[in-house]
Amino acid sequence: MSIDNSIQVVLIDDDPHLRQALCQTLDLAGLKVLPLGEATGLTARLSRDWPGVVVSDIRMPGMDGLELLAELHGQDPDLPVLLITGHGDVPLAVQAMRAGAYDFLEKPFASDALLDSVRRALALRRLVLDNRSLRLALSDRQQLSTRLVGHSPQMLRLREQIGALAATKADVLILGETGAGKEVVARALHDLSSRRSGPFVAINAGALAESVVESELFGHEPGAFTGAQKRRIGKFEFANGGTLFLDEIESMSLDVQVKLLRLLQERVVERLGGNQLIPLDIRIIAATKEDLRQAADQGRFRADLYYRLNVAPLRIPPLRERGEDALMLFQHFADEASSRHGLPLHELQPGQRALLLRHSWPGNVRELQNAAERFALGLELALDNTQDHPAAGVLTSTPGGLSEQVEQFEKSLIAAELTRPHSSVRSLAEALGVPRKTLHDKLRKHGLNFADSTSQSADDE
Repeated sequence: MSIDNSIQVVLIDDDPHLRQALCQTLDLAGLKVLPLGEATGLTARLSRDWPGVVVSDIRMPGMDGLELLAELHGQDPDLPVLLITGHGDVPLAVQAMRAGAYDFLEKPFASDALLDSVRRALALRRLVLDNRSLRLALSDRQQLSTRLVGHSPQMLRLREQIGALAATKADVLILGETGAGKEVVARALHDLSSRRSGPFVAINAGALAESVVESELFGHEPGAFTGAQKRRIGKFEFANGGTLFLDEIESMSLDVQVKLLRLLQERVVERLGGNQLIPLDIRIIAATKEDLRQAADQGRFRADLYYRLNVAPLRIPPLRERGEDALMLFQHFADEASSRHGLPLHELQPGQRALLLRHSWPGNVRELQNAAERFALGLELALDNTQDHPAAGVLTSTPGGLSEQVEQFEKSLIAAELTRPHSSVRSLAEALGVPRKTLHDKLRKHGLNFADSTSQSADDE
């Protein structure tokens, strides 16, 4: 059993009378003490961030104080260890100080000497843990900004929410369109949490056949169904001590949703064909691209499960709402791809930047990453929804000279304006800030057409 963080001092001495006397001294000073008669097994009971100090006699049967010091500092070199020495053991105590002991007290010693040393050690321990926490928080922020690239207000807010939720035990519901990065967010929540050393198990509910989904998630016992010849551990049980990421939760059948609700409420799992309830220490992160409230209203998703999951929702903004994050992400992925393939880096040109900013990115970050990969390889590519810029959806890493870039930029601007509602060429020209005659010439030059010809006025013909 691990030692509670409320314990401030672990006192180890094989002499029961001295142990009791020292405990009384520390108790009267308001310190919470755990007295032990031996040192064996102590290290396994202390977490690396335990906020207390250890006071131990040097000469004890079994593990002595020096062996304990070495073992404790193998786990956490910053843990203060105070050693008690008998008369004539001072050279041994000096050796212990060189080995990293915080202090040593020679018997007999005054109670005040013990209290003063323990209090100073506790103050040092608090300072060490505070600094460690600050370094971890800084590292987490840097890690998040590397994983979730972008400076838009939406992304800054998302990173703040992830940082706040990661430290809690709350289950999380991630809302986001296809390709927006739901698994990246789930992985960040796990890696920044206290569960980071446990398993991260990702499963796409939409990719599981209805016939195997329950066995895959909850496991089964031999003979649970035809073909079940041996026990299978399900994903929930496999993720015990860590995090399970359940994507496309909206695709789960209502029967499976009932079992998931029970698991979320009771933190137990029962294998198919079994009778044993297996307790789970697990965090569930669910994700969906649908409006689950609407699905619940339509009877496609259980309302009680929706409310149980919706305690801590995280919305990932689609790429089209993130402004110039698209340029930053594109260059980031292109540079990564260039490095991976051993190719020279390409910088985005003005016309290309305008094209990327006007694209609506229906496939979100996944689509952008694929486009950046092709760009890094020097391949010509057409962005998927070229209705945003008809006849102007081509991006290459070799844009040519200045005049060509200017023409490409001009064409993309006109093409984008053509997608907006205009009653006449005159209104289109006014929107672009050019004379109608100039606009006609440019439309002809770029091979573009004013689509709404039926609504043109007579003087526009």
